[in-house]
Amino acid sequence: MLSRLYPHPALSMTLVLTWMLLVNEFKLGSLVFAVFLATVIPLLTAPYWPGRAAMPRPLSLISYVLIVIWDILIASLTAAKVILFYRDKDIQSAWIAVPIDLKSPEAIMILGATITLTPGTVTADVSSCGRVLLVHALHAPDTDAVRDEIKSRYEARLKRIFG
Repeated sequence: MLSRLYPHPALSMTLVLTWMLLVNEFKLGSLVFAVFLATVIPLLTAPYWPGRAAMPRPLSLISYVLIVIWDILIASLTAAKVILFYRDKDIQSAWIAVPIDLKSPEAIMILGATITLTPGTVTADVSSCGRVLLVHALHAPDTDAVRDEIKSRYEARLKRIFG
């Protein structure tokens, strides 16, 4: 019964938390409305969801998120240094094709989002076969090192999380 009422519990929890953060104060009326939204929105959108992603190791996602947050902090400092102290001729921006072995569309999306969230890099495109990401790096003197770091630091972890 509960799974029929909440077909996507993670979405429902996210909606409740987001609504409560937007309201920015805890009131019973706000909580009731958040639960209402968390019930109605997933029910209305359930027919459009293709299925749930298989995530054999969901707790590993926590360590992945912590690593990404750390990398965002470090990359912010690095990007600021490049922007503030490098001359235009010293900046070596590059387009990098990153072949990926991930099969899950959700894992590929998380990888692309991770790259884009990290300052100094952006995922610009995914190949039609879904096996290559086109990444632009603000400063990449060694494009192979950037590609290898994406594969070892992010893709390898996502492969373990999504199987």
